[in-house]
Amino acid sequence: MAQSARLERWTNSAGQFIGLKRPAPKQPAEGVVLITYGNGSTAVGCEHYVNDIQNVTAFDVFILEYPGYADRPGAPSQKSLFRAADEAFQLLATNQPVYLVGESLGTGVAAYLAGTYSNKITGVILISPFNCLTDVGQNHFPLLPVRLLLVDRFPSEKHLSHYQGKVGITVDGKDTVVPEKFSLRLYHGYVGPKKLWEFPDGGHCQIKKQPSEFWKEAVAFWQADQPAPKRE
Repeated sequence: MAQSARLERWTNSAGQFIGLKRPAPKQPAEGVVLITYGNGSTAVGCEHYVNDIQNVTAFDVFILEYPGYADRPGAPSQKSLFRAADEAFQLLATNQPVYLVGESLGTGVAAYLAGTYSNKITGVILISPFNCLTDVGQNHFPLLPVRLLLVDRFPSEKHLSHYQGKVGITVDGKDTVVPEKFSLRLYHGYVGPKKLWEFPDGGHCQIKKQPSEFWKEAVAFWQADQPAPKRE
């Protein structure tokens, strides 16, 4: 499936599989994008994001595979996903702009990276995000003490409080997985440069706009003339 999608296996220094990648067709690339997908997907399922982004601009695109997903060994948890994200991010070239694209659960991973490597990330797009997974869980199970029971909290609002770069957020009016109020809480709570795309008729992770149009707007937002984060 990866070969038919023109995606290459991405490995670490020990030769272990950590995800998929596709270099920009035109080199040198203008930047690097790391994608962190949602719970119901895999790296190869992100082919459409790679196509849409590279149809707009010459970015090298990398997709993190989570432990326990597809053929990557391990077990998924907040700790293991964050550890895998740390490893993947540290393998990216940082001599050019680095951008993050998070989808659903992956927005929690992207927010973690943004807060942890704030001086090395130029911009972020979060698709159907949440402010904190405990709030979403409590909404779905109002009679249970979710805040006491849930171990993997993915506190995106906390992580983004350590980031000052550009954050774009999509909100879906008919999202039953992450109701729009939780995406809006994250958006309104972020104090850095930001952009909101609202899709009143959209379901979970449904961008109700032509992909070429949406990603042109997203890349333009990322590349707008504002001070870029300092690089170490």
